[in-house]
Amino acid sequence: MCSKLSRLPAIAPVAARQAAAVMEAGLMHRIPIVVGLVAVLIGPSAVLAGLVLVLGRTAGTWCPTGPAVVQVPDGLVARAADGQLVRLNRVQLTHAATIITIGARTEGVGRDGILVALMAALTESRLRMLANTTAYSASATFPHDGDGSDHDSLGLFQMRPAAGWGSVGELMDPTYQATAFYGGPTGPNNGSPRGLLDVRGWEQLPKGAAAQAVEVSAYPDRYAAFEPVAVAILDALTQTSARAGSAVPADMPAPAPPATARVVFPLPAGTWQRTSGFGMRVNPVTGVYELHAGVDYAAASGTPILAVADGRVVFTGRTAGGANSIQIAHTINGTPAVTAYRHLRDGGTHVAVGDHVAAGQHIGDVGSTGNSTGPHLHFQVHPGGDAGSPFDPEPWLTGAAERTQPALARAAAPTCPTTEVTP
Repeated sequence: MCSKLSRLPAIAPVAARQAAAVMEAGLMHRIPIVVGLVAVLIGPSAVLAGLVLVLGRTAGTWCPTGPAVVQVPDGLVARAADGQLVRLNRVQLTHAATIITIGARTEGVGRDGILVALMAALTESRLRMLANTTAYSASATFPHDGDGSDHDSLGLFQMRPAAGWGSVGELMDPTYQATAFYGGPTGPNNGSPRGLLDVRGWEQLPKGAAAQAVEVSAYPDRYAAFEPVAVAILDALTQTSARAGSAVPADMPAPAPPATARVVFPLPAGTWQRTSGFGMRVNPVTGVYELHAGVDYAAASGTPILAVADGRVVFTGRTAGGANSIQIAHTINGTPAVTAYRHLRDGGTHVAVGDHVAAGQHIGDVGSTGNSTGPHLHFQVHPGGDAGSPFDPEPWLTGAAERTQPALARAAAPTCPTTEVTP
């Protein structure tokens, strides 16, 4: 695998077919073939619905071991260790999100393993899904961001079919590439060629050396230079960005939100229609495949938005995407949580930071600000507080109180193992 690239056209938006590719790591390395057939027969929207069901069914048995992607920025600029400035766009960062998500869902990888993978992909392809029409003309029929010409190498990690990494179709799938790079017991190649988890003692190696152990490049010293860029990417995609608007100052201790056990729906009955659920999807505004971290309910502009539980307002203002937003901190049956209400219309925020609100209180009005295709409420729940990873709010909202509050507690304090397994 080398990084000699040629004839690289402008990066095009990833087609909806690629959206069908991101599956549970390890378990799904053959399923994209089936998903591709389904996409052809019944269309990508049905495939995405199926993915949500698959992810939902396996959530109870899958323990993420690394950071969760919470956003994909439009761009990022970082400086490599050798001084070069690396500029990445949203498409490249979406590929990074795939690498992070697969790594987080692969036991034994953790943050360090994700950094190794990002360093490798940055070095090999600059986080581009590269076809190779010189070696495989059919590679251009798959979603891709450019055309490389290094031997018969393909994709983000420049993996070679001739070396046994997989078929052309598999290697033009970014999820398959990430799964193969991590390897291990759930990888597609059973240790030959070796993925990261198949390299004994990789955790003790410098990260650049660990990347080289998988890539087996003629230029082994290239990877280390991209460690600062990999760190910048991981931080940017997994940490909530600074937001404009009013918020509780970080150095000001805030009183605990009022405790409650009552949860209500965030919109009046008969006023809304569910339009999009929690999970990976193609963003209808940007066309990018990414995590939809909440649930959308279409409603007429001006429809009252209700606080779902007693709590204290901790944020009002615009999100990074330009949507008017309210965030409320709660303590529900002893479990902390933050709920977010987004896309409120201008002038439609009726509370201020520090206000105490009651379940069912009118806090704002439905609108279509920010990245939005029409008036709706985007509702999000962060168990454990604002820094907690979002989870699917629908089972929590629709279940009875005695069932939903334990569900929130489990999400806030998962029982997944926290120690990494040495391969």
